[in-house]
Parts: sequence; C-alpha cells; structure tokens
Amino acid sequence: MASKETSSQRNTVAEIRQWLKGKGINSTADVKVPKKMMDQVIGQKEGVKVAKKAAEQRRHLLLIGDPGTGKSMIASSMTEFLPPEELEDILVYPNPEDPNEPRIRTIPGGKGRDIIKAQKAQAQIRKEKKNSWKFLIIGAIMVITVVYFLYEKDIMILVIGSMIAIGIYFFSRFISMSKKEDELIPKLLTGHERNSKAPFIDATGAHSGALLGDVKHDPFQSGGLETPPHERVEVGAIHKAHRGVLFIDEINLLRPESQQALLTAMQEKKFSIFGQSERSAGAMVKTEPVPCDFILVAAGNLDSVYGRQGPDGERYGGMHPALRSRIRGYGYEVYVNTTMKDTERNRFKVVRFIAQEIRKDGKIGHFDNGAIAEVIREAQRRAGVRGQLSLRFRELGGLVRAAGDLSRELGHKFVTAKDVQAGKVLSRSLEQQVVDHQLKKRKEYSAVTTKGFMVGMVNGLAVMQGDQSMSEMSGIVTRVAAEVTPASSKEEGRIIATGSLGEIAKESVQNVSALIKKITGKDISDYDLHIQFVDTHGVEGDSASISIATAIISALEDVPVDMTLAMTGSLSVRGEVLPVGGVTAKIEAAAKVGLQRVLIPRSNLKDVILEDKYEGKIEVIPVSTFKEVLKYALMADIKKETLFTRLSTLFRDGDGLKLGKKGPQAA
Repeated sequence: MASKETSSQRNTVAEIRQWLKGKGINSTADVKVPKKMMDQVIGQKEGVKVAKKAAEQRRHLLLIGDPGTGKSMIASSMTEFLPPEELEDILVYPNPEDPNEPRIRTIPGGKGRDIIKAQKAQAQIRKEKKNSWKFLIIGAIMVITVVYFLYEKDIMILVIGSMIAIGIYFFSRFISMSKKEDELIPKLLTGHERNSKAPFIDATGAHSGALLGDVKHDPFQSGGLETPPHERVEVGAIHKAHRGVLFIDEINLLRPESQQALLTAMQEKKFSIFGQSERSAGAMVKTEPVPCDFILVAAGNLDSVYGRQGPDGERYGGMHPALRSRIRGYGYEVYVNTTMKDTERNRFKVVRFIAQEIRKDGKIGHFDNGAIAEVIREAQRRAGVRGQLSLRFRELGGLVRAAGDLSRELGHKFVTAKDVQAGKVLSRSLEQQVVDHQLKKRKEYSAVTTKGFMVGMVNGLAVMQGDQSMSEMSGIVTRVAAEVTPASSKEEGRIIATGSLGEIAKESVQNVSALIKKITGKDISDYDLHIQFVDTHGVEGDSASISIATAIISALEDVPVDMTLAMTGSLSVRGEVLPVGGVTAKIEAAAKVGLQRVLIPRSNLKDVILEDKYEGKIEVIPVSTFKEVLKYALMADIKKETLFTRLSTLFRDGDGLKLGKKGPQAA
C-alpha cells in the first residue's frame, strides 16, 4: 500500500519514472480500474461523500467549481445508490371527454412496453375482423354480380356491381380513417427495462421544449389525417429523469422562465406537458400533470451562482435565487477541489485515471511508465502550485488521447514518453498556438530586446488564457515603454496608457502613480507619463504593475534598465510586490526568447514548476519589495546610487539584501 508522505523530492520525469518502477508499475496494463463509477472519481473525497448521502436520501445537489474536475462524473455515479425497484413507466392515453387534455398513467417500471404491445395486438385483431367483414361483403356482391351477368348477359350488370363494390370499399376506408383503431392505443412517454438502474439524464444546454416537454405541431387538422393529441406529446428531460438524476451543467445558462418552471417541477414533483414554442401546438393541448420526481444535480462555476458584473455595476446571468434556495433547503452545496496534494497515494490515483481513460476510449494503447511519468509531471505543472496535482482531468484526458493517437499512428505497442511530449504540442489550446506564432514572429523581427540597457523600457510578462475552462496558461513577453514629457494641461499632468489593455490592467497604471511620486520625490502632475504596452492583445490583470513603475522611474530618473531581465508582479501602494498568476508560463516564455533572468514575487516561488527542458536555462529571482526590483533591474551608476539613497529612507531592505558594487548581494 502506498504511503501518505509527500513525494515532492521526486519531481523530474526521470525520478518519477524510477519511483514507478520501484512500485512495480511498468505500464497502465498493471493497474486495476474500479467497477463503480463513484470509486473512479478522483480527488473529490468530500464531494463524493455528500453525493452518496444525497442519492440515498434523495436530496438535490449543487456542485460548484472549475470545469473538468469531475462534476458530471459525480452526478452520474449517484444513480448507483438509487433503488431500481422504484422506477415507473409513464403512459399517455387519449381523453374521450377532452381530446386536448390527454390522460397520464403510471405503472411499475418495465411493464409499459408490454401494455403497448398488448393493446397494439388487440387493435390489430379488431382491424382484421373489420377487414374480413368488408372483404366478405364485397366478395358476395361480386359473386352475385357475376352470376346475374351470366344469367342476363348484360354488361351493365358487371359495371354496376363493380361500382357498388368499389363504393363500399372506399366508404369503409373513410369510416376507418375517421375512427382509427390506433387512436385508442396509449403512447409510452418513459419506459425502462426490467431491473434497469435509475436513469441519469444530462440536460445541459437543453432548450425549454427538450427540458420541460413539448407537443408537436400537427400540419393536418382535418380530413381524417390528423394525429391524435396524445400521440403528439413529447416527454421532457425532467420526466425522463423521474425516479433518477437530472444533471444540468452551467445552470445559469437556462432562461429565467425555464429555471422557474424547473423550480415548480421540483416542488410539485409533477409537471404538465404543453407547447413550448411557436412551432409546437401552443396552448391547445395540455396533458394532465406528468410525474417528475427527480434529484436535481446542478453544476457550474462561481459565475453560475453570483453572475457577472456588468458595466453598470449590476450582476447578470446568475442562478435564479429561488432555485438555489430550493436546493439549499432540500439538499447540499459542494465546492469541488481543483487540486490535491502531491502524495504517493494521489500519484497512484493519477496513474489509475490514465488507465480509466484508456479503457473508456478503447482505441489507444497502454502507457509505459515513462509516459505515465510525463502525465504526472504535467499534472504537477497544471496545478500551478508546488506540492499539488491538478484535478482538471478533462484536460489531462485530452493529453492522454492525443498521445495515444500519435502512438497508434506510429505503430508503438505502448505509448512512450516521446509520444506524450509530442501530444502536448498536438493538444495545445488555441491561445497557446497564437502565442507560439507571436514568439516566432518576434524572434524573426527581433521584437524583444534581450541584451544591453535601455532607458524607459522593460521586458514585462503576461499570460493569455481563453477562459476558466482551461488551466493551461500561455506566457508572453511584452515590452513596456515609458516616456516623460512636460504636462500638456495647465492644471495637471496625465497618465496615458496605450495598448489593448483590460480594465484591471488600466487601473494598475493609475495605482502606481502615488508610489512613483513617493520614490522620485517629483510632482508627477507636472508631467505627462506616456506608457505603451507593445503587442498586448487583451492583456488583463495587474501583474504588470512592477514593469510599469520600473519603466516610469527609469524614464524620470534617466537610469537604464537591464534588458537581459524580465519581470512580473503586482505592486501595492506601499511598495510591496504581491503574488500574481501564471508565473510558470511567464518564466518559460522568457526562457523561449532568450532572456537570462526573471523577477517574480517571493510568494510565487512555490508555484514555479518548469518543464525539464527549461531547468537551468533561466535564473529565477524572487523579490518582496519594489526596492529589490529596482536593485536588480536598473544599471549601477551614480544616478542609481542617488535614487537608492532616497529609497533607503522609504523602504526596508528585503530579506537582508544590500547594494554592492556589482548589484544586490546576500547580506
């Protein structure tokens, strides 16, 4: 049995591979996969515990967390704990008293199809009896006609007899069309096989008709061609989930009207089916209430609960308050984990996940221990924090399948470490591909300066991320340029920022002004500060704060900046360097373009998990205060010495650093 101690000492791919060998794992073929889906959920111990309790007690559940962390798997596994003997089949019958209000009947699960089959057989017998009498009469008429014709030798007898027979045939058809035997046969709305497990219905993205049921439009309204109303009734997801689980991901994307109807169905445990759109039967047909006693498992991220803040300050798109209140009052809320501790036990779970994906896919081969080690290392990197493993298994599953496809194309018996490395390139996100193209162009056109010193120019670092559904961040090096000119306005100078910046990034430009005034001792209202973000393309966040402040101070004091260095970090008005996101991706981006050093917040040092190919290629320097940033970034000269004399009265030295002749040194 694996021990629980942390395995952080074994972090390179080679070390992880050696550890796997020591545990007797040569490939995923040696790994057993649990049969129960609930046991296949990884890293969500508390969520699984609550979900099991909710299933056994028939409670609703709200799962909130990042995409790809196992919310749908938890919901699907709940059906394993629901008793199958409680399943019911639902039939809709014609209503002779009011055809526009079909009747609903429920019977024990598994018997619905038998009833339909029996009634169809009875209808067929009745139909055959009517047809036999019809053909008997027509046959008798034709026999009499022929006998009479042979006796009288008059051709008109044959004509008249034939016309009578044809008339009787079509009249009987018209009568049978106006009163079909099939109209008496009920329609099966929901049916189950005998001894089948409780249903799991994924209604994510369903429109109102698919969710709540609908009544199809009938283009033929008369002439004996019309379809009986009960035959046009279409069951909804809430009815299919009767006695089972109804799962809705991104619950906030449901229209408010649908959320209100869902709330009604949860309260009443039954919901009538009627037309939901202009292409359905409208309000003409409405069934009796249809049972829909389901367990609702709603899922989403935090935006699904609170909504998004609009330009006017109001919040939009959140979950309906009454619906959430219903879940809270009659169920549980769970925030799912995004990472788990990097222990030997949890690494075994990642190995098991790979085996599960291979068996689930059925088209890719097993991974050898080198390939497994690469995936574990990638789980470490995507966690974003040292000592953790990512639980965004949907993304890791994409890497597993990409590597498996490449291996199969090459004819390998097992997926190898090289296949996984190639799979990383193949499964890159769109944002990563865009960044790679940009970096290639920047190298071709020398857009990033990596040597010498420049005044008012800083190599900043940023990340591109598509949305919250992806943990991969693509780092990018962006130049931050500053220029100082006399104020154009007689009243006060301005801070002018150019580039495709997000709102938070624009605010960070304003926030550094107080700190700059404090450091330089100059009244910046006498100047216009021009700040340019080159090739930003929608950079957001305040991680460029130290880059902005360094560029402005360099321009104000005319002190050159070391261009072999890049930096990232948020800056408080007191000069503290605060942690930011995506430091690993930023450091790797700096290494790609040939930079030698990178400054990061000291708090982010534990988050740095570089790929093996970047180890030793770039020096990572943690800083705590802006004073440290300037010590490393500015070229040592008389102006810098004068600036630091002023700084010594404003800020403390960070972690025992003192200024030496060649720059900062350990005290």
